Parts: sequence; structure tokens; C-alpha cells
Amino acid sequence: MPIQSKNPATLEVVKEFSELSDSELETKLGQAQTAFQSWRKTSFSERATLMRKMSEYLLDHKTQLAQLMTLEMGKTIPAGEGEIEKCSLVCEFYAENAEKFLSHEKIETTGSESYVQFDPIGIVLAVMPWNFPFWQVYRFAAPALMAGNVGVLKHASNVPQCAEAIEKAFVECGFPVGAFQNLLIGSARVEKVIRDPRVQAVTLTGSEKAGSQVAKVAGEEIKKVVLELGGSDPFIVMADADLPFSCEVAAAARMQNNVGQSCIAAKRFIVHKDIVEKFTAGVTELFSSLVVGDPANAATKVGPLATEQILLDVEEQVKQSVALGAKVLCGGKRPAGTGYFYEPTVLSNVKKGMAVYDEEVFGPVLPVITFETEAEAIEIANDTPYGLGATLFTSDLATAKRLIPQIEAGSVFVNGQVKSDPKAPFGGIKKSGYGRELSDYGIKEFVNIKNVWIK
Repeated sequence: MPIQSKNPATLEVVKEFSELSDSELETKLGQAQTAFQSWRKTSFSERATLMRKMSEYLLDHKTQLAQLMTLEMGKTIPAGEGEIEKCSLVCEFYAENAEKFLSHEKIETTGSESYVQFDPIGIVLAVMPWNFPFWQVYRFAAPALMAGNVGVLKHASNVPQCAEAIEKAFVECGFPVGAFQNLLIGSARVEKVIRDPRVQAVTLTGSEKAGSQVAKVAGEEIKKVVLELGGSDPFIVMADADLPFSCEVAAAARMQNNVGQSCIAAKRFIVHKDIVEKFTAGVTELFSSLVVGDPANAATKVGPLATEQILLDVEEQVKQSVALGAKVLCGGKRPAGTGYFYEPTVLSNVKKGMAVYDEEVFGPVLPVITFETEAEAIEIANDTPYGLGATLFTSDLATAKRLIPQIEAGSVFVNGQVKSDPKAPFGGIKKSGYGRELSDYGIKEFVNIKNVWIK
């Protein structure tokens, strides 16, 4: 894939970029290694001062940065501004808490003094996706740098201006040269960077295929990896759920990130047979009211999909499912005109064997699946190779707490939308990946957990 900014709403190629040469890449890795040797010795207070500057910088530039997202991947301006605000929040969170999270932990042993300390490990490579082009990066960068590591970024090839803006932010906020750098390279050169002995670990957010390839190379080099991959999150609605509220949250959860292009967007809606007709009518009404159009327009609620391939995939998944008996209640097609747009779509009569049941759908499609018993609901929820997030709507919290352990997911939200939060660990199981980001768990993924024993 060429490295270029292409507006998915107009299909205009805005700007093209040349990859780094081998010598330029070598220079950047050398700068990163040099930066690490000094950055690791800085105090938490020094790091926190710069990270707080970053938090302020992001808020000061949020509209400008949101416009880059609109231009490169079709996110609406309000959604983009919200993403930048969340990036600011994660910077502030780790500036405030990193020292506490990484303070020595005393343990009782036969020694006169024993404790665990947490040392930085070096250069961490981040391979990041286009769907949250700022949040995914800052979610990794804030804890990694506060721990004393340095970062290099291989961003998705369709958001190069976002990647450049992130590196610029670190420079303008006063971080040392080489502490955080953008590597403008294609996917084919990622393996070489992973194998470089100066790179100590890799974090990837992306597809199952990309995660598998990165994990294979890192495994051969015996390097730590954190993977946050796909999701086909279940949204279970019990018969006693607050129906209007569950419909409202369902629509928002499915359309998360503009057109549902999020790993933790709810993607399979598993609804009790006694309320399925009312639920389906409710979400259909909400979806039908959404305004599709230019994401730069303030009235727009639904922008384009990010790439032509994603549009073609969603279109084919709906087509295959309809051929097998799914019913289109609204949407189900591209609107007329230019751009990678697809209408918000609700499908009923969805069964196992259909693409919208079996596969992750990365677009504005809400499939409704019916169940009769609790056991059946849990079986359907877990009937996926993924295990990122899950939602459960019920008015009986005792039921919820009994079902939570049975749901195979890294996060379970009851009567609310699945969202990441700097204070809580985030990640998945099964083919949704391994390792955790955010909270104290996330900052400890890329440190040497060192046991110290003193006689």
C-alpha cells in the first residue's frame, strides 16, 4: 500500500509520502537508543512535567488534530476532538500515577531486605492502526515513556499526517530528540525493525493476521509483545432489560467511532425472544435517523468508511447474509455519490453460518440474533474466535454477576457501553490478543520486573 493521505469522503489523494531510506531508518533507531540511555535516568518528576505539557498541548490543538483525522480516515470533527481529549487524559493520568505504579514493592523473604523494582527496557516499537490514529498511539506512549522507555511508531499507511503530527507534538513539548519517533515505512519493513537488537519489545493494535505475523517474528527473537486485535463483541439484552435505554446504547455502541470501525464496538446483538421485536424496531428507528455525509459537516453523524477495501468487505458480508435469510430493516446499501459510504444497516433473522454472525464486521451493520434461555445467550456470546469486550443488559444484578464469569472476554460491561478508560486494564483473550494496556497493568507490560534480595 502506498503511503498517502486519501480523503475517504471525496477520494482525493491529498498528499503522498516517500518511505525512509535504510540509512534514515538506521539514524532514527540510533537516536532512539541514544535517547534511551539518558531518558531512563530521568526522574518521574521530570518525565511527568513533559507529559503534562503534552496533555495541555493536545487540548490546545484538538480541533486541528481532529481535522487531520477527518481528512485521512473520515472521522467526524466532534468524534476526533473527543479522541484528542481522551489522549490528553491518558497523558495526565500517567503523569500523575506512574511513580506510584512503579514504586518498589516490598516482599517478605529470608533476606534482610527484599523488593521488586521496575526498570525500563529500552526501545518499544508500536505498530498502530488507522481507526483511532491518535488514541491508540498515546495509549501506548504515555505509560511507556513514563516508565523510562522510548518509542518508535510504525503507523498505518493511510494516516501519515496523523503520525507526523504525533512526533511533532513530542518535539514541541520538549521531549528529548529520539524519545518518540515516527518511522515512515511500509509493512514489509516492520520485520527488520522487530529483529533489530536495539528494539526490545513490540505492541500492536490491528488485525488478527497482522498480530500473528508480528508475534511470530517477535517470538523468534524472544521479545515481549502486547497484542490488541479484533473483536466481535456480543451485546446481550435480557428480557428484563430497560428496553429504550438498551436500544439507545446499542445504537451508540454499534456506531462507535463514526461508523462502527472499532474493535470494541458491539457487533452481535443477542436479544431475548420476548422483546426482540420491540428492540429491533427501536434500533431501526435510531439508525434510520442518522445523517450520513461529509464528516467535515457539523450535521453529519455518519461519515465514510476509511478505505475502499473495508467498504467492499462490509458490502459482501451483508450480501452473503441476506442471501442466507437475513432481513434488511434499514440501510443495506451504499448511498448514491462519491466516497466510501455505507448506510447504517439493521439486520434481523440472523443465524449462525451468516457472515454477520461468524465474522467481525468493521462497519455500520447491526445484526440481531434471538435467544430463549440464559444458556443459549452465553453460548452465542462465546461462539466467536474473539474475546475482547461484551455487554449485558438486565435489571437483575444478581443475574449479571452470575453470568459475567461465563462470558469469554477481557471486559464485561453491565447496562453500559464498552469503553476503554486509563484507570482500568484493557485487552482481550482468545484471538483478540494478549497482554494489557492502561492502568497499572499496562505500564508494567514493558518493564523489567526485577527481584532484588539483600542479605
